[in-house]
Amino acid sequence: METRSTEVDGNRRGGVALISKTGRGTAIARRGWMDANLEVQGYCLSAEESHALRWGLRFPTALCLALAVTGLALQSAVLILALVPIGAVAGWTRRHPFDLIWNRGLRRLGGGPELPANPTPRRHAFKLATIWLLAVGLLFALGQPSAALILGGVLVAVCALVTTTNFCVPSTLLGIWWRRRGAATPTAQPS
Repeated sequence: METRSTEVDGNRRGGVALISKTGRGTAIARRGWMDANLEVQGYCLSAEESHALRWGLRFPTALCLALAVTGLALQSAVLILALVPIGAVAGWTRRHPFDLIWNRGLRRLGGGPELPANPTPRRHAFKLATIWLLAVGLLFALGQPSAALILGGVLVAVCALVTTTNFCVPSTLLGIWWRRRGAATPTAQPS
């Protein structure tokens, strides 16, 4: 996979945004790559929409990240398990519960647009995170903090990656799997 570049190639290979080697600035390339990562999650946004939503789309995962890190630091089964129903709602409905905090409150502070509904690949990633949170919480509850911290550390790393770069490991892996099976990758916004 090519990752050192400057301009996003419009082609996707297995759900992965590829970067080509032409000669534009790295800031443009990074923004293009991050926009392409949103496409892998199923969003169909223009560059302007993506730019306007840059903070809002990160808010739900950033808040979950902060809560998960706090739960791991405290080794709190209760806090980690409290995130499970939040993840379940995010995975099985069009809206992450934290989208409502953004849409009804925080976006008004900066004049940002309302968040669109979460596309299918992003919702599948939330489902996987829900199961992962359940496993971490149960490990803490069963007195297995080392295993919980290891699994939780992986979850936090993946969540930090999507929060900072829009690169969603589960959406990317699902895209690869769908393409290998010959299935169309869901890219349109849910209706």
